[in-house]
Amino acid sequence: MPVLATGVSFIPQQISHLCDMRHRSKMHFFRSYSYEIQVDQRSEDLASSIQGIRWTPLPDIESQEEYSQTVKQVVSHKVWRAAKVLRTYLLTMSPALMRDRKHHFRNHRQCCSGKDLVDWLIGISPGLQSRTQAVGIWQVLVDEGALVHVRQEPNFQDKDSQFYRFFKVDLFLEPTLHDRDTEDELQESLVFLAQLGPAALLTMILRKPPYQRTEEELEVIFEELLHIKAVSHLSNSVKKELASVLVFESHAKAGTVLFSQGDKGTSWYIIWKGSVNVVTHGKGLVTTLHEGDDFGQLALVNDAPRAATIVLREDNCHFLRVDKHDFNRILRDVEANTVRLKEHGKVVLVLEKSSQISGNNLPTTVPGNHKYTVMSGTADKILEHLLETMRLDSSLNNPEDSFAGEFLLMHSVFMPTHQLCQALLHQFNVEPSEVNEPEKVTYSLHKKQNIVRLVSLWVELYGRLLEAEPSAKSFLEKISEYISRDPRLLAHTKDNFQDRRKTRTIEISSGNISPQIKISNYGSLLSIPDEDHPGNSYTIQGHDKVPYDIYLPDHSCLTSMFAVNATVQEVISSIASMNGCHKDLVIVKVNSCGEKVCLKHEDIGVFTSLGVNERLFICNAQEMAALTPLSEQMGPSSSSCDILDLISSKDLAHHMTENDWNLFKSVHQVELLYHTFGKQRFRNSTTANLERFIRRFNEVQFWVATEVCLCQDDERRALLLRKFIKLAAHNTAVSRMSRTWQRLPNKTRKLHSIFERLMDPSWNHRAYRLAVAKLSPPLIPFLPLTLKDLTFIHEGNRSTLDNLVNFEKMRMIAKTIQMFHNYRSQSYIPLSPLRSRSLHILEEATHVRMSTCSEYSVNFRSPTATWAYIQNMKVIDNQKRLMELSRSLEPS
Repeated sequence: MPVLATGVSFIPQQISHLCDMRHRSKMHFFRSYSYEIQVDQRSEDLASSIQGIRWTPLPDIESQEEYSQTVKQVVSHKVWRAAKVLRTYLLTMSPALMRDRKHHFRNHRQCCSGKDLVDWLIGISPGLQSRTQAVGIWQVLVDEGALVHVRQEPNFQDKDSQFYRFFKVDLFLEPTLHDRDTEDELQESLVFLAQLGPAALLTMILRKPPYQRTEEELEVIFEELLHIKAVSHLSNSVKKELASVLVFESHAKAGTVLFSQGDKGTSWYIIWKGSVNVVTHGKGLVTTLHEGDDFGQLALVNDAPRAATIVLREDNCHFLRVDKHDFNRILRDVEANTVRLKEHGKVVLVLEKSSQISGNNLPTTVPGNHKYTVMSGTADKILEHLLETMRLDSSLNNPEDSFAGEFLLMHSVFMPTHQLCQALLHQFNVEPSEVNEPEKVTYSLHKKQNIVRLVSLWVELYGRLLEAEPSAKSFLEKISEYISRDPRLLAHTKDNFQDRRKTRTIEISSGNISPQIKISNYGSLLSIPDEDHPGNSYTIQGHDKVPYDIYLPDHSCLTSMFAVNATVQEVISSIASMNGCHKDLVIVKVNSCGEKVCLKHEDIGVFTSLGVNERLFICNAQEMAALTPLSEQMGPSSSSCDILDLISSKDLAHHMTENDWNLFKSVHQVELLYHTFGKQRFRNSTTANLERFIRRFNEVQFWVATEVCLCQDDERRALLLRKFIKLAAHNTAVSRMSRTWQRLPNKTRKLHSIFERLMDPSWNHRAYRLAVAKLSPPLIPFLPLTLKDLTFIHEGNRSTLDNLVNFEKMRMIAKTIQMFHNYRSQSYIPLSPLRSRSLHILEEATHVRMSTCSEYSVNFRSPTATWAYIQNMKVIDNQKRLMELSRSLEPS
């Protein structure tokens, strides 16, 4: 939800039609194999726990054609309207640009050069960051036919020698002072075209023959490949190779056969737009593939006939095609750049030679500018390679030297803490045997310094989480003792600490919740600090005790204190002993719809993982079927619009952002890892802060629908909807209220359209990803999309390959988690009546984004009361009941 008033860019609380984890999806691997995944029950729980994640299948072909045609007509009309606005503004402000021109002995009437159009557009739109963006906007008009090349060329070119004119000039009003388009309409048109521009620009580039693409155009394709699921597992060097050979292919009509079963395999396809059906002899329709999926690779790898027939499922499908000779060449290059290290006849480490990454993420091609990246290996060998190659100034968030940060974040998946501690102690004490004494001393010192550096980064990353690991505490004491005995290591560690101490204040203000290493004395150089960070009151630790409210079948409540990570068995045993009941008891999770889930005895953290309006009940197995929801689980019966009327949209956005920012920064990045792989496999882990953040997304989503559906007055309901649109929130039960929507001002409906386009799920949410890429921290990301990305990486890639750790997969997950963490790398300071400026006097002004709230609503409503309302929203989460309320207000 973009909350511009508060200064934090907050993304909408709901995305419609993301991806249902319960459908089967074909996942291909570039190197050697292909397989299908069936997401397990745990992933289905993920989809149900985040209502923003779901997949809606396309309707039948006829209704889909009708819908697609309607959408196309609406977009086309808006593009032509935007073209009219631009032409009118151009002729009003810069009439000299549109004139008769002569080029190569030919006269061209009333036209403008491509370069002049780009210059003019950049001049009137400060938001455009490059000429490439401006080219994309003009390409949208060229594709629609509103702007035409004098020789009917299909691609817009930023050149003095290429001329363009607006089509059907008679349809446009001549510019006059009384009917000139306003500045607001111009800006709305530019925002609309800017959202369509990247796709139009990319399509234009892909239509070019590969040999005609410039380096800048190759970079645009490379950036697009970074967001395509089918190639997400490939290295950057391979993506660069693909950018130079991809061919654009499009087909207009549904039902077109792309290739048939038994045909010779000649190409690998990636679906860029649309969907296809996979059909085989005897079985008929096997599955459906959508945007981001790929097919056809297996026939190229095995040099076998096509195993299925591919039929277009909808009109206007676009594909990215890699032909067989290019595919095989890239495959050979990958193999040639792969190094396998063996010990005792077995491969223990697989490295890939890759180009260094430049500042724009595009791999460089400078000869000799290469490094070796770990692809897979044994856990011990990966650690050994890290210690040999890491630098003494390595950090957790250095994009050019990310190996250490990736290893430390992911180690618990393939190398539990006790195993890591043992391996580090072994490496600390081992000495090379086949070198002379001076070399041995130098090598040993360098390795010990690297181990100390790695351990310091480990403590920096995990902080107080290590207190729950007895092996970690014992290990840190031993390493501290070793350091205190060696003057060289002691001096090195002190120097590193002094350098880090200079940035301590900034690190604390950035929202990084991991406590820093503290040197209280030289005998405890790596001790975990006793104090928490300021503002850490929101963070929940696994050993924290919280009140569990557990209900009996008669709805009476038992409240007891348990650790966050208490098991179901521990809760049952405690309650049974307190009440003298020793029957076969079970704990059941019940939601507002009356649905029941019996929890396993080994489940942990069940109270903090409850969803919106869910409660825990304890009973025996025979009583489970008779359990009913509490009345409070049904949600409110009346709207709180009287309260909301006193709070401006700006202040509501401010308070919501401040609350959600606190929840966001309390989530330790390792919780995303535990959530993805399943917290049950990690001892002493907790995902309580992440689960609370997930619940908040769902709560806000239902809060919008609840308030609108409970508001009885049409006029007030329209005002409420207007306020929520400014918060970019949405729900189906609200979208159907046509009478309410008609009462909204035209400007508000346009604002809603902008937010809808921003959250368009097509092309793997490309519009959202591009928008976020242009923002700088602090910002709160759309959490369901991050969890979806992590789930697809996890379910679509094996954790081990040939009994080796698939570190490629670990790296992809680590990068996604680190991106999530980087969104809070700068501090957000809410300056409201609830907060004092003096609390932030130590914040560096260049590293913060500030916010204020209006005095108007403060005069009418206490900010403390507003804050309490935001933190304790009452919602209806039963979608069936919301639809009933909606229909009662507006039957049709």
